[in-house]
Amino acid sequence: MRRGWLRPLLAVAFVAIPLAEIWVILQVGQLVGAWWTIVLLVLDSLVGAWLVKREGGRAWRALRQTLQEGRMPAREIADGALVLIGGTLMLSPGFVLDVAGILLILPFTRPVARRLLTSVVERRLVVVPGVVPGNVRRPGPGPDGPVVRGDVVD
Repeated sequence: MRRGWLRPLLAVAFVAIPLAEIWVILQVGQLVGAWWTIVLLVLDSLVGAWLVKREGGRAWRALRQTLQEGRMPAREIADGALVLIGGTLMLSPGFVLDVAGILLILPFTRPVARRLLTSVVERRLVVVPGVVPGNVRRPGPGPDGPVVRGDVVD
């Protein structure tokens, strides 16, 4: 399934997001001054680094505990991925992507992003044309396909 809309969307995002970042930085600079804007950007990065360290450690401990209990760590892996994505967004200078990164990192806003991530991953994993989800046929030769008979030799 081709996604012809993805390239134009990425092109717009790579142009629009930096322009929005520059515009917001200029607006903040006009409001509080250039030096305070720089201080806010540095402080924003420091707070983001602290949040990533704290929440990344929590996600890692939750993952280890879940694995020790023998459960499937789907929620913990999603949380770790969201903290990683949020931390990556915090690396860029500016306020817009920093806000998005903080929303992915904070534990009380992460569940919304986790549900969105889960729905996107589920749609990507269970896409079989003409098959109702839940009735998915495994790939490979079926009962009418080529079968090679043989013996297993140790």
